[in-house]
Amino acid sequence: MTISDLSQALSLTKGTISRALNGYPDISEATRIRVIRAAQAMGYRPLSHAQAIRTGRSQSLALVIHLAEPDAYRPFLAEFLAGLTQAASAEGWTITIATADTEADSLRLMRDLVQERKADGFILPRVHRDDPRIAALAALDTPFICYGRPKDAERMSFFDIDSEAAMSEAVGKLAALGHRRIGYIGSAQSYAFSHHRHAGYRAGLALAGMDPAPELVEAAVSREESVAAAAALLRLARPPTAILCATDVLASGVYDAAAAAGLEIGADLSVIGYDNAPEAQAMWPRLATFAVDNRAAGAALGRMLIARITEPEHPPSQMILPAEFRPGGSIGQPARTPEQLAQHLARRREGMTF
Repeated sequence: MTISDLSQALSLTKGTISRALNGYPDISEATRIRVIRAAQAMGYRPLSHAQAIRTGRSQSLALVIHLAEPDAYRPFLAEFLAGLTQAASAEGWTITIATADTEADSLRLMRDLVQERKADGFILPRVHRDDPRIAALAALDTPFICYGRPKDAERMSFFDIDSEAAMSEAVGKLAALGHRRIGYIGSAQSYAFSHHRHAGYRAGLALAGMDPAPELVEAAVSREESVAAAAALLRLARPPTAILCATDVLASGVYDAAAAAGLEIGADLSVIGYDNAPEAQAMWPRLATFAVDNRAAGAALGRMLIARITEPEHPPSQMILPAEFRPGGSIGQPARTPEQLAQHLARRREGMTF
């Protein structure tokens, strides 16, 4: 299949076909889409090296995955990549995925991909509040889009889920059930999402007329750390009757801590997570959580980055979508006051029966 075959099939000149495939602004959107779809259907693939020389683009989006992350992106990666690759393919673009063990490796890989003209732009997942990748790509004059809202996000392109609103909504649901001591286990504050979710928790408390209590807030980055964090909350003189978690992985740690303390989730202790990860679907009782459509997120990020690359003169594009609450048996009305729960736990620790 050659460009001449495509030209003949569509009754368009080879120049029009070439300019449509390469995203030139003088070609209408309808014509561009028609040419791309026909090229895909007929199996036409431009020579990537020649195309890169001609246009200065490789038509490839890049994603560098940092393997040192606590859960190696498990909760969202498969669905996210499916959406991203489908969106890129629809536009005739490809995806380059690299892995790195350290932050320094990530920065080196991004620099190499740019210098070797193997990537036209980058998607930055799990953005940090102060993310060194942003400064590195700005120095390379390379387009990028953040999955999350870092500091100074108003000046850059990003896609995010409104997890702040989700956490506030979660507190409201627990307060409506009668909970007045609501604990929170967040992730590392270096992550942008962790900052927003903690802010949402505090906003929810304010809306419910509850003052924030510093002793009710813990941080963890793994299931094991969350077990310890939840155990610490349950040892308080006035323990929480409900615990809100920044991720489902952290919520699974609360389940373990509750089981060790002899508490029944949903009856003795309410729990809400975030992510609707496979871990949540396997918990019993089913975890109440917030679902994120990671496939749709990947597709949106791919389309937004391609637009950013092909239309660099346009202002930054930004999108925030809501998370959807998924009810579960992990929440209910508090069976005891915080004081009664403390006494109950103390008796269990002392080996008393009741």
